[in-house]
Amino acid sequence: MNQTVQKLDEETREGRYVYCVAEKSRTVKFGKIGIENNNVYTITHKDLCAVVHDCKSQAYISDDEEKVKNWIKMHQNVIDIASEKLGTVVPLTFDIIVKGSNEGVVDWLRNDYERLKRILGKIRNKQEFGIQIFWDEKKIGDEIAEKNQEIQNLKKSINEVSEGEAYFYKNTIETILKKEMEKKADEYFKKFYDVIKHYVNNIKIDKIKKERGKQMLMNLSCLVHENKVKNLGGELERINKLDGFSVKFTGPWPPYSFVSPG
Repeated sequence: MNQTVQKLDEETREGRYVYCVAEKSRTVKFGKIGIENNNVYTITHKDLCAVVHDCKSQAYISDDEEKVKNWIKMHQNVIDIASEKLGTVVPLTFDIIVKGSNEGVVDWLRNDYERLKRILGKIRNKQEFGIQIFWDEKKIGDEIAEKNQEIQNLKKSINEVSEGEAYFYKNTIETILKKEMEKKADEYFKKFYDVIKHYVNNIKIDKIKKERGKQMLMNLSCLVHENKVKNLGGELERINKLDGFSVKFTGPWPPYSFVSPG
């Protein structure tokens, strides 16, 4: 019986769902724009405010994938609206809930005040952008093979040797070409990285992703000051025009990759 009462108490305990934190001491009522049409408003401490809605102190969990996707979409929408209203915000990941009433959020802001201020200072007037650069492996490979004398000599000799030797020659060509491609990929990565780093405040190198019909050369998340976005875009357009290369430049996004406020 006691366990049942305790479980019911946990399920109904008060909490505050936190979307983001801004460097403002303002009481703002955003209206019913939150997850499941919850009223969103700010809770302040000193010169900080947290954007929240009232909720039960339990996670937003569902077996319905579409429902979860909608929750995440609404979460992002609130952050976008808050940033338009309040300026630079520290975005929190989906489903961060502070237990208790408004005072619980004030306690959290008080305890994390210095860290949140440091994060806000780092991301002020900056946003996150994604940069993905692709290359045409076949085109680049053909160019390398054409300029590599060892490969050319092996190709010329294939028709003059036995079937077994020809098979060995082909494998040797593939090995040489793979090694040269890896070297060229490293050269291009360093070259493009050196160009990009002059226009960004921070870079996170992400894992290479597979995209249908494309070979990704580099995948970056970049923290960019609003005054440098145009110049960065211009440099990426020049890379995009290079024969055999293409660029995907996405954003702006809240700087999730460069904050860890949770």
